[in-house]
Amino acid sequence: MKNFPRIVLPFFIVIGGGCNFTPKYQAPEMDVPAHFKESAGWKLAQPAAHLPHGDWWSVFHDSELNAIVKAVEVSNQSLQSAAARAEGTAALLMSAKMAFIPTLDANASATRSKSGTQGGSTNPNSLTNRGSGLQKSRSVTFASTWEADLWGRLRRGANAATADAQAAQADVESTLLSLQTQAAQTYFSLRASDAQKRLLESEVASYQKSLDLTKNREAQGVASGADIALAQTQLANARVALIEVGVLRATLEHALANLTGRAPAAFDVKDAALAARIPSLPSTTPSTLLQRRPDIAAAERRVAAANARVGVARAAFFPSLILNADEGWRGLADLFAKSNNFWSLGVDLAQPILDRGQRVAAKAQADAAWKGTVADYRQTVLTSLQEVEDALATLRILAEESVAQDEAVRAALESERIATNQYKAGTLSYINVVVVQAAALNTKRNSIELQSRRLNATVALIKALGGAW
Repeated sequence: MKNFPRIVLPFFIVIGGGCNFTPKYQAPEMDVPAHFKESAGWKLAQPAAHLPHGDWWSVFHDSELNAIVKAVEVSNQSLQSAAARAEGTAALLMSAKMAFIPTLDANASATRSKSGTQGGSTNPNSLTNRGSGLQKSRSVTFASTWEADLWGRLRRGANAATADAQAAQADVESTLLSLQTQAAQTYFSLRASDAQKRLLESEVASYQKSLDLTKNREAQGVASGADIALAQTQLANARVALIEVGVLRATLEHALANLTGRAPAAFDVKDAALAARIPSLPSTTPSTLLQRRPDIAAAERRVAAANARVGVARAAFFPSLILNADEGWRGLADLFAKSNNFWSLGVDLAQPILDRGQRVAAKAQADAAWKGTVADYRQTVLTSLQEVEDALATLRILAEESVAQDEAVRAALESERIATNQYKAGTLSYINVVVVQAAALNTKRNSIELQSRRLNATVALIKALGGAW
């Protein structure tokens, strides 16, 4: 029996050290198609590992957009918050890794007390002085504990913390991509409002000329007062629309200021033209998409963390082995004398017998959490596939619509030219001119809006593809 600890302790360490109660991990399987449904007409992505990744907004060749998106990366406060959360998760990972290292505590104390006038000792190292009842004590103690990771509980906890830290970092990348996308789409909407503003300014000037022409014709007895009132109404409506565009532009500019981490009063975007060219983007295969999107990466890492925690919950059913070591000195005089030294070594082997089902409940909770992360991962993949399909379909349909819209603009401009000439010739009433001009204005405004939608849909496709290719 004297040799029992010497035999059992190494046995537990060797046998327990080789145990692994964690289910073998692999990323959840997904039945994804080889190609996107809407990929017809789009080229497949080619390997481009040698090219720089991340600056996806550069495909629009807009220096103002480049500066705004870069500012988002540096100064956006939502991004800073996500980064801080990732730092906190990284700190938890460090704590989990340090669990393998023994603890070491130091304690020093000095006490002085009196409980009576009798007793005591004349020994200078005694804790009690004879005859005075005065008790003194000084001590220095070092204590160390170390838990043997017999069943892999600590290892699986560190694995879970590692996966959590990786997921948090992927969350930062996902937040950054979302903010960059929001900034780009807001920027293109603002440029569309600039284009609308220039169009309406041109129309206001044109309608003013029409009003002047109608007044001249009324003076000549050719036009009526009703024609003048109609021209004035048309001009006033155009001015109202111009003012309304100003409200929209101001709101969009304020939104960009917020995204770049600045107050609206300290941020300004000068008037510029709306991009006329729509970049051609590759429609990558779904398998590549799964490797690139940060939200999918984050979801997969959370599955890995939940899988590791199942192992932690299973290991809790087995005994824990803790080694203890203490050494120190206790005395009154000459504290560090050999006679004042003490030490102890011990082994604690603990096994809960009745815990009111706590470990069973923890195991069930870990299993349920793993199932939930698997479902979340699969839903994230399905959502990403839907977003790519939506963006591809939107771009394809809008491209077709753009061809028809261009034809509508050409027809409207020709109709406006003919109606204006006929009115000047006195063969057409002014109300007919107003109808044609209103139709032409709506057609041109729709054309600007369509171009803005195509640019924003392109940005949405880039985001859906993971931000780079």
